[in-house]
Amino acid sequence: MLRVSTGLQALMATKTTVKERPVQHANLVDYVERSYLNYSMFVILDRALPQLADGLKPVQRRIIYAMSELGLASSAKHKKSARTIGDVLGKFHPHGDLACYEAMVLMAQAFSTRYPLIDGQGNWGSVDDPKSFAAMRYTEARLTPYAQLLLKELSPHTTNWQPNFDNTLSEPKILPAQIPNLLLNGASGIAVGMATDIPPHNLSEVMDACLFLLGGPKSKAKKETSATIRSNVKKILKIMPMPDFPCGGKIVSAPAELEDIYVSGRGNIRVRAHYTTEKQKIIITELPPQTSILRIMEQLRQQIQNRKLPMVADLRDESDDESPIQLVISLRRGSDPAALMAHLFATTELERSVRINLNMIGSDNKPQTRSIYAILTEWLTFRRITVKKRLQERLDKVLARLHILEGLLEVFLNLDEVIRIIRTNDEPKPILMKKLKLSEQQTEAILETRLRHLAKLEEEKIRTEEEKLTDERYYLEKTLGSETRITALMKKEFVEIKEEYGDKRRTALVEAQAVLPARALKQEHTVSREPATLVVSRRGWVRLARGHDLRPEEFIYREGDGLLCAVEGFNDRLCVFLDSSGRAYTLPAVELPSARGLGEPLSSRLEIADGMTMQGAGLWLPEDQLLLAAKTGYAFVVAYQHLLAKGRRRGKQVMKIKDNVGLTQPVLVPPEQQEEHYILCLTQNGRMLAVALSEPPRMQTGRGNMLIKLAKGDQLKQTLILHKEDGLTINDGNEPEEWSPKEWTRYIGKSSNKGTAPGILKKRDLARLNLSRKAREEA
Repeated sequence: MLRVSTGLQALMATKTTVKERPVQHANLVDYVERSYLNYSMFVILDRALPQLADGLKPVQRRIIYAMSELGLASSAKHKKSARTIGDVLGKFHPHGDLACYEAMVLMAQAFSTRYPLIDGQGNWGSVDDPKSFAAMRYTEARLTPYAQLLLKELSPHTTNWQPNFDNTLSEPKILPAQIPNLLLNGASGIAVGMATDIPPHNLSEVMDACLFLLGGPKSKAKKETSATIRSNVKKILKIMPMPDFPCGGKIVSAPAELEDIYVSGRGNIRVRAHYTTEKQKIIITELPPQTSILRIMEQLRQQIQNRKLPMVADLRDESDDESPIQLVISLRRGSDPAALMAHLFATTELERSVRINLNMIGSDNKPQTRSIYAILTEWLTFRRITVKKRLQERLDKVLARLHILEGLLEVFLNLDEVIRIIRTNDEPKPILMKKLKLSEQQTEAILETRLRHLAKLEEEKIRTEEEKLTDERYYLEKTLGSETRITALMKKEFVEIKEEYGDKRRTALVEAQAVLPARALKQEHTVSREPATLVVSRRGWVRLARGHDLRPEEFIYREGDGLLCAVEGFNDRLCVFLDSSGRAYTLPAVELPSARGLGEPLSSRLEIADGMTMQGAGLWLPEDQLLLAAKTGYAFVVAYQHLLAKGRRRGKQVMKIKDNVGLTQPVLVPPEQQEEHYILCLTQNGRMLAVALSEPPRMQTGRGNMLIKLAKGDQLKQTLILHKEDGLTINDGNEPEEWSPKEWTRYIGKSSNKGTAPGILKKRDLARLNLSRKAREEA
């Protein structure tokens, strides 16, 4: 078994001659386990988690106590922060000065702490950059009036004390807080195996919740049931419904979610920025916690740069001293502010999910996650004990003073005898104690009394003080003897604290029906709509050219490549591509490269099977119908929606094509008067056949029906949908030829026919032959 030696064995390993002290042996597993456990408990109890009683971590408590010892009350003059940090490190907290100063800064930042404990002068950071504070040698600080609520009752009898790290001073284990500071300012920290995230709350509401619990009936049950806890939490949430963050914002979580969080002590709440609309402007005045204007502007500018916010005309930060948060978003005419904010809530930190973990160290000195009801009731128990200690301490002082006054009055009754004893004896103390039946404390007070205090007026003052202290003694004894009176005293103090320190809520709760759903705009809606032409090369390179009426055949292509198809549409649509196996692929047009370059291969964005080539593409509308025709002569009509394969890099199989020979460029089916339209088929060998548009079936996937029967070695080259009154243009790169409706309608026949080879086509270059529709208005 492995063993480890502690202390001197390590020195002996380095040939240090120490023989007098014995070597200690320990099991390695036990040693490591014990050491790590000690370290873990130190981090949990003495560093990361706050105490339920005063809501402070050790470093925060030591900073506040050190400042009170330096006399830095709220009415005192500010002193350099370096002075405070020096005292804290030298007397109570032997750790890093930067970490200690950072803890001090957080207690002074009004945007980080709901009720700051430190009043600072100088640069203490900003909302945009909380860590931009100046060095401790430049800033000055003192305690705030709120901090006095933690220190006001501090004495040797109202709290427990412990020696400092070098056992030369004493420091309080906890502060006798008059308010549940843990809920008011919250806390966050990461320990070993656990963490805490407690949000801040409103002082007025928390005091009202304490008053409610003090006034409620006491539970006789030894252990609270889950139903009882949930019932009590519901009552508390009617008084303090949710957290209250320093920078405001709006909580959009449902009340039922908040109830579950406060019952279990864990969960997440959604907090949004607060905004107002003014004409074509959106003005953001409050942000969620741990968010800054700079961060929001960076996210907005990134989306603007990526052309995802075409409705935004301008973005300005108009924050100043009067309005610490003022972000103005100017909109273009006709834009919908609600739709934009719903998009921003979904895509930026204008809405954040704030984690809640009500984990803290309780009165039993153990970490535990508690419900809001358990936190308040345990703190009220702590407060009741503190009030009793305070009253008992005062009663002890009153009784001690009354005892002294009783002795002083005895002097006035026997003044001459007292003076004689003091004048005639070297040690008058024991004689006075025996003669006048005085205690040692009374005798000491008599001997220290000056002659001028023996006047008749002083006797009257003593009797007046005695009467006053006797009344106070009666009040204190009666209060300490009655739990009802102590409860009434606590209520009175809570009301006074609420009236002096309470303020309005900053964070609002949005009603469920008024919550604007956070929904990112579809990509096609975030693009400024412009005409565009989709250009696909034979080798599958794609680009998007701006505008219509272009000449894509004159674009520059890579060597050995050329134009496959060019389709006009708009840049806010989805592009559909079809390969030689009949699979359909989808890409947003806005993501395609511009036509300024050579484009990029579709294989870089899509998973296209080896040997497959692009056969067609289009920029169609959701309501469109398309004619898909394989080069084998089979075809069917499919809705555009059934071609979409968004999010699927491998696409979806739409048309079954024998031997993967490919298909022709899809043709848009006219929405009306389809009975007067025909499908004109052209084969590679120059055969032509016109088939009624009603012939091919309407399908989602499949092979379809045969349009034209092909001879061996022949393939379908092109399909074109024509109205019976449309003209036809034949082009092979030479002089185009125009046909009237009478000339092409002679080739109308039934599907599955072989078609006819017009003699005039034999004179054309069949490889480059292309048919195009000439609208009947122009015919």
